[in-house]
Amino acid sequence: MFTLHCTAKLRDRLKRPPAEHRQSTMTQLGDWYATALFWKPHVVLLVNERTLLPVLLPLAPADSLLARIGPAVADVLARHGIDARFIEREAAAMAPIDIAKTSNRRVLGTMNEFAFEAKVYRDHGGTTDLVEISMRLAETPCGAIRYDSPSRLLRTITAELSH
Repeated sequence: MFTLHCTAKLRDRLKRPPAEHRQSTMTQLGDWYATALFWKPHVVLLVNERTLLPVLLPLAPADSLLARIGPAVADVLARHGIDARFIEREAAAMAPIDIAKTSNRRVLGTMNEFAFEAKVYRDHGGTTDLVEISMRLAETPCGAIRYDSPSRLLRTITAELSH
């Protein structure tokens, strides 16, 4: 189980209110934040609270979005070269999902920057592949993590957790 902190515009699409009582997150990477990007077709931007790792995936069909989050995160983690056992544990712990309101302004600011950069990559970067855009975004230095990149911080944290 983990908590997905959704913006109001994504919660409206999911037609699911925030949980009244949050459960403890069971994933090692912690909670994720999500927002809807109203591209054609619509996309969801996920950002991990701990590492700021971005993951993009299609919003439609919205009724299956929550079930598709774990596999989408697992795919991006594998592309980053993370150990398969870690990925299996993380993906298994990503169900069920608690929905909550957003609360971390640091992550929201990073999400806004990633949304802008993702649009630039899509419109001018020569790719519309959401995993490829996620990988490019993960190399972005972020002030919220002392100008480290999410991909570098992810590798550091997963190496520490694996020992």
